[in-house]
This record gives sequence, structure tokens and C-alpha cells, in this order.
Amino acid sequence: MFLTEFVPQTLRDAWHTEFEQLRQRTMLVTEYAIRFSELSRHASALVSTVREGVCRFIEGLSYALRFSKARELETDTPFQKISRRMEGMQGQEMEHREAKKPRDF
Repeated sequence: MFLTEFVPQTLRDAWHTEFEQLRQRTMLVTEYAIRFSELSRHASALVSTVREGVCRFIEGLSYALRFSKARELETDTPFQKISRRMEGMQGQEMEHREAKKPRDF
């Protein structure tokens, strides 16, 4: 009711459009998850079920992460849990890359 009363429809429409176009790109998974969560409130018709939310969340991820998490669509895992798992994976991947770099003595 607050949004309807005090936030202009044009702004609510802009948030809805931003949610539809939201992609991870250069954001960390946690940053993407936070933005997804913020904007999803304004597009509740697009994510009315857990499964729809998970599908949209995964669709917006970078290709490598999206591919690795396709199996999450088969469960009712909320996107918040998926993002926490993926953030850990991303951190491990970065540590692995750092360990592989040649070191100058």
C-alpha cells in the first residue's frame, strides 16, 4: 500500500523493467542476489513462486555459473541459498587461480 500511495507509477515501472533486464555481469553473486531481491519486490508477478524466482535468478547469472546450477531448477531451493553456495564457489575459484599464478622471487 505504501508503494501505491507514495511512489509514482513511473518509478515502479522502471524498477519492474530493471528487474526484467537484470544480469550478473561484473557483480559478485552476493551483489547480484541483493539487487535481485530488492527489485523482485516490484515484479512479484514474474516471481510468484519459488521455482519462478530460482529460474529468473539463474537466468541472470554468468554463463559458467548458470550452467553449473541448472540442476537447482529441479528442486525448490530458494535463490538466497543458491547465491550463498555460489559465492563460496566463486571464492574458491579465485583462490585456485591465485595459487596457479607464477611467483616472482
